[in-house]
Amino acid sequence: MAFNLILWYHPNLVLIVFVLFSCSFCVFSSTDEAGGSGETFTVSSFSYPETRLRPFDLRYIRVDLPPWFSVLSIALNSNVDLDISRIETAPQSMLPIICFRDGSPPLPDALNISMTNSAISGINGLDVEQCFPMQKNITMTLTNNQISPGVWYIGLFNGIGPTRTQSKMIIRGPAYSFIANISVEACANSMMRGNFCNSTVYPLSCTSSGNYNALAVMANTAVMENVVTCRSSFKMFCGHEGVPNFFSLDIMNVAEELTFTVKDVRFNTTSLNSSSAANDVHLMCFIRHGAMPSATLYDYTSDLNKVPLVIHSPLIGRWYISIVPVNLTTTRDSNAGVCYSMVSHLLQCPFGKGGPNCTMNSYMLQTFVRRGPTPFESYYLPVSGGASHDSANFPLEPLLSNSSYNGQPDNIWTFFLLDIPRGGAGGNIHVQLSSDVKINYEIYARFGGLPSLVSWDYYYVNKTRRSDPSMFFKLYDSRDDKADFYIMYAREGTWGFGLRHVNTSNDSLKGPTIMSIALERCPKRCSSHGECKFSFDASGLTSYSFCSCDRNHGGFDCSIEIVTHQGHVRQSIFLIVSNAAAILPAYWALRKKALAEWVLFTSSGISSGLYHACDVGTWCALSYNVLQFMDFWLSFMAVISTFLYLATIDEVFKRAIHTVIAILTALLAATKATRSSNILLVIVIGALGLLIGWLIEISTKYRSLSIPVRFPLNLHLSFQTIKTWIISLVRTLLRRYNLAYAMAGFAALAMAAVSWTLETSENYWFWHSFWHITIYTSSFFFLCSKANIENHLPANGNYELTHQNSLPRSG
Repeated sequence: MAFNLILWYHPNLVLIVFVLFSCSFCVFSSTDEAGGSGETFTVSSFSYPETRLRPFDLRYIRVDLPPWFSVLSIALNSNVDLDISRIETAPQSMLPIICFRDGSPPLPDALNISMTNSAISGINGLDVEQCFPMQKNITMTLTNNQISPGVWYIGLFNGIGPTRTQSKMIIRGPAYSFIANISVEACANSMMRGNFCNSTVYPLSCTSSGNYNALAVMANTAVMENVVTCRSSFKMFCGHEGVPNFFSLDIMNVAEELTFTVKDVRFNTTSLNSSSAANDVHLMCFIRHGAMPSATLYDYTSDLNKVPLVIHSPLIGRWYISIVPVNLTTTRDSNAGVCYSMVSHLLQCPFGKGGPNCTMNSYMLQTFVRRGPTPFESYYLPVSGGASHDSANFPLEPLLSNSSYNGQPDNIWTFFLLDIPRGGAGGNIHVQLSSDVKINYEIYARFGGLPSLVSWDYYYVNKTRRSDPSMFFKLYDSRDDKADFYIMYAREGTWGFGLRHVNTSNDSLKGPTIMSIALERCPKRCSSHGECKFSFDASGLTSYSFCSCDRNHGGFDCSIEIVTHQGHVRQSIFLIVSNAAAILPAYWALRKKALAEWVLFTSSGISSGLYHACDVGTWCALSYNVLQFMDFWLSFMAVISTFLYLATIDEVFKRAIHTVIAILTALLAATKATRSSNILLVIVIGALGLLIGWLIEISTKYRSLSIPVRFPLNLHLSFQTIKTWIISLVRTLLRRYNLAYAMAGFAALAMAAVSWTLETSENYWFWHSFWHITIYTSSFFFLCSKANIENHLPANGNYELTHQNSLPRSG
């Protein structure tokens, strides 16, 4: 396989996987140019526009591969700048990764085992997903020999781990954009397959079998009428040493057994035909579900010239068969070939039956859409069984099988079949069993067929024997009288559930057992610590659900406590009480009778405290959006008003500047208030307001310091005039402002800027509390830096923001 499960934090393995991808692409291209390939056509081609992933964001892309596909090509371009050598030390919450999964969306947050290198397992499998670090450019070419047809999902994550679903007071971190181009090609000839559409595949067509006495394994005449015979339209096939013949067989419904045999084996040379010579030939059969088999990559194998190949409970879908003649060199004839006739038998149990020899009860569950606040949910009930359609629960005992296989009391099974609809792979199968006494059932689940003790995808026996470690099996309750588990992001299609009845000797002590099977959006309703939300993949064909957890919990089901109760109390106290620092500038403004500034600083401190009380989940006086707007808007106004306070200009000009600033800051607070660039914009606006105030003051009150419009012709006199003007301006500033307080204000402002840059999702509570203290302290020092120059100002120098003299002036 070119696709391997890799250790994403190991640089060497990352390099290896990209070498594999590159080599796979190069081999494909070079062989194609050699002229041995067949014709292909484009089935689908999608170009996804530039998409930006903010920290903790994700995107899913669905890719549909038809059974006749030949090549899947993926090209991803991004602006990720990731140093592979530092992946091992990079935190998961900031690591951009890309994941692939067959049948349903990948979910790296559900990983409860370490990712390890697996060079032979490939990527097919319900319980396997491939993840590796996102790179700037990724190009992959995957053929039908490497992956199976069906639905594949590509997941792009900007950070993983429990904190991904945790709601955060602030989201900061690196973001990246990507562009994806995905195309699917298929063989133009429906009978051609292989990497380059150069292998002929003979389809097997099935008809009802009239004679099935050839196989002793099917001796039960009660089920012989449910056997179908599948063979090619060609009677005989011939092959040479090591040259395979390929066949395909489609299984549309759940089957019990699939058998392959060959007969009439003989050489294509008359002189070599003898029973002993033909018996020495090995006809190696390699069978694989969903993809072309080979001598090194297959699901089942057998020498058909020696013994038939029997597959119990074959999966629904397309099977590919390869028959390779081996050991022809002993004939001493290099041109010798062997001919044979291949036939397959498919046993399908009667309706309502399944399991070994079709002796167990099997029920097709009917889907009922669940009414509730969460969309796309449903539950499943047996068509017959006395269950009420208003409830997802149904009694189990009336449905149980009453016979065992080969007289084994602990080998009694009851099967249930259900369908996950197209586009429903983003949901979760929820299975529950409950009873008044100890439960004597084992539960096995399998996609595409009936489960057994040797073939299953997930299983539950008790709290110690279950599908662990499994990233997509989540057990929530395991007691003697109850079982409750989820199958995460269940693949769309047919699922088979088998209940194995054990300890039948204690049936007299057994009470009624209630079972329920449902398709739910979020596991355990996000553990009552979050909100269940849903979205769609990039194609819009599949809806997937996810939990948006509260401030204290995370994980894909919000079951992981990230912030303890003591930590929550500590964070709340820091973020709320730190706003008491607003008392400092408010007190000084009130002392100086600057009522507008006093109102702003007081309101800013109160609104910030109320906002953070709501933000940490303590108490919300108003809606969250209103509190957030008030906090940011008043904070912006308070910072800019500090700058304007330092300028001594007429009341009319201050009212005009304040009005403009109120409009600008309201726009900033209403549109992306939490972006980091806002603090820089606010400081720039405040400094610009101060500069405008100074210019107005200079032009109106200090004309004696202004530069003459016409400069003297003598350059020496001109420079002397400018020098005098600058010296006078500096003296005025030094006389107007207290240098010590101003320097303290700048120091506090610098500390506030540092704390702002150090804020992350994890330490936000500490550094933002420090930001409250330093920013209000800097405002206090700046207010104190303004010297008392009332004697130099006009009598009406004091002002209020909204004060207007409405009394008529006396003539």
